[in-house]
Amino acid sequence: MKFDELKITLKRLYKEYVKYHFKRILLCLVLSILVGLTTSTTAWLLDPAVKKIFIDKDVTLAWLIPLAIIFTFTGKGLSLYFARLNILIVGQRIAGELQKKIAETILFSDVQTLDSRHSGKYIGNIMFDSGQVQNLVSTGVLNLMKDSFSAICLVAVMFYQNWKLAIFAIFMIPLAAGLAKNLGKKIGKVQGEAGEIAGNLTSFLSDIFRGSRMIRIYQKEDTENENATKVISSLIGKNIKIASIMIRATPIMETLTGFMIAGFIFYSGKLINAGELEINNFFSFLAAMMLAYQPIRSLATIHMVAYQGGAAANRIFSVIDEPINIKDEDHLPELQIKNCEIKFSNVNFKYKSTNEKAINNINLKIEGGKITALVGQSGAGKSTIINLIPRFYDPQDGEITIDDQNTKKIRLKSLRKRISLVSQDVILFDDTIKNNIAYANPNASEENIQQACKFAAADEFIEKLPRKYETIVGENGIRLSGGQKQRISIARAILKKSPIILLDEATSSLDTEAERIVQHAINNLIKGRTTIIIAHRLSTIHNADKIFLMKKGKIIDSGNHEQLIQNSEEYKSLYKNQLK
Repeated sequence: MKFDELKITLKRLYKEYVKYHFKRILLCLVLSILVGLTTSTTAWLLDPAVKKIFIDKDVTLAWLIPLAIIFTFTGKGLSLYFARLNILIVGQRIAGELQKKIAETILFSDVQTLDSRHSGKYIGNIMFDSGQVQNLVSTGVLNLMKDSFSAICLVAVMFYQNWKLAIFAIFMIPLAAGLAKNLGKKIGKVQGEAGEIAGNLTSFLSDIFRGSRMIRIYQKEDTENENATKVISSLIGKNIKIASIMIRATPIMETLTGFMIAGFIFYSGKLINAGELEINNFFSFLAAMMLAYQPIRSLATIHMVAYQGGAAANRIFSVIDEPINIKDEDHLPELQIKNCEIKFSNVNFKYKSTNEKAINNINLKIEGGKITALVGQSGAGKSTIINLIPRFYDPQDGEITIDDQNTKKIRLKSLRKRISLVSQDVILFDDTIKNNIAYANPNASEENIQQACKFAAADEFIEKLPRKYETIVGENGIRLSGGQKQRISIARAILKKSPIILLDEATSSLDTEAERIVQHAINNLIKGRTTIIIAHRLSTIHNADKIFLMKKGKIIDSGNHEQLIQNSEEYKSLYKNQLK
């Protein structure tokens, strides 16, 4: 990350997030000034302490000066505590705001955008990058304020005691600044690489969790363990490099400090012998100089913290800046349902990952209240048509209408409110059966949920479970069979009561008995509704009012089952192959 990019990123971070916490930061600034003043007061008090107590043997000041030191340290401690507390709150809230923005991006982005990036990358942004930004705000900003004022106040004490020694001592400051800038550039590059690897690790872990059964059945434990070792070792290597760069300042600063103290003692001896420096001034100056060492060293690492946080913020901004192509717009009218007739007019669509069209110049009419089936070999474009209706994707050409209303020119929420989707990949949350079904309608009563389950033929197995509707289904329904998950999905769709039903190979992965039960549930779901079915098994669509036969993104024939069996060689061949 270049310095100019860092400046732009930090400026944006301030304008969009930090400035809204200005009052707390201002309070931290005041407290940082108090920290600087109390730190320098501690060094200054050594002057009267040495002179009045040890040289003049003043009994009264022998009590007062220690008390003043106690009050000074107490003031410093309280100021530092409240400064850290307030800046910590600011850092956490800004990190939280960024995490909410990423979550909002995930929830409202169009499907095509989400498909182009692994889910683990988003998790890395939320867990890793937001933490780096929080560290920049809470640690970096506080240290910049606190250590700057402490260094300024301590340098002032040094000048007060002896300006010649002070000029000699501050020679190390530009050296430290140059060192910090150099290390900051190096750490910015490595930090960006570490962030990418952290995202890859999260993606990898996500994959091995989801693929745990496949890994075991194909005996790939050793292979995946080697892959895990490579990714983790790579991240460890980058983190070690970051840590080594960050602590590289320590030996250099220690060496500079050693030269400075040696020169200081030599030069102080000459000034004391010449009568230009008293012993009490010497101790006060030495204390101020030693106390200034810590804030100056801390300031030398500010660049590194800034580069770390800036690189992380840049990765977050690249996610939340991704344009949302398909979004709800309040000014558009609501979808008005009359006959629930769906039309595709000259529709073309291709996915970003390929140059070939998934569907090519599609023209079709889906009659309202009837069952329409899409059949064809895998890759014919059936699922693409299903995905275009609720606008998971938008076609590059042509238009899709529902009752003559262009789906792009109506409220997205009103469109999706009227559509239910049941697919072969059932999505269930790690929650109760009841809550998974009520996801379609949170206000549904117990009676409504149970009625939906009855229609979906799900009540028979739910009632046999120990906790019935309060049973936790596990991650993506792992504790249920395929047929049980499918029936819960159908119950959810029934509860939504939408006029358009999309069935994407809903029974393709089920055995014969489970398919029979689920098919009965589907028949209850689709009664009187506009239904579009993608059928893997042609035997399940005998009763469809119209069947569209697809091949290579085009519709090559249409009719009911009997008509296609008689008139379409392609359909007849497909049907016979399945019977075999």
